[in-house]
Amino acid sequence: MVEYLPPTLDMVFQALTDATRRAMLRSLAGGDRNIGELAAPFDMSLAAASKHVKVLERAGLVRRLVQGRTHICRLEPAPLAAADEWLRFYEQFWNRRLDALDALLKAEDAAMGEPPPEGKPR
Repeated sequence: MVEYLPPTLDMVFQALTDATRRAMLRSLAGGDRNIGELAAPFDMSLAAASKHVKVLERAGLVRRLVQGRTHICRLEPAPLAAADEWLRFYEQFWNRRLDALDALLKAEDAAMGEPPPEGKPR
């Protein structure tokens, strides 16, 4: 018996490592596309495009619907939201660090009696 395992964050980030797959996702954000439409901007075969779509499917980023001989792909945004949530932690981390650095530099400038450099807020 084959067990279904939900896509993991690792699979999402692995799928996003390839520029072609990222471009395919961006295209799908504009609406459903067939494999030929996804392959066209890259001058690649349908088989190569299909392999990229399979990686995106395994990561849960794309759902493929088969209509006769046509394979229609649809963006599934939920895994991207999970990746975004993970990244936001580090965005907050760095914002706090940069705010602390900004405060330190302002305090140092004030202690030395120097105004901040013109045209460059600190």
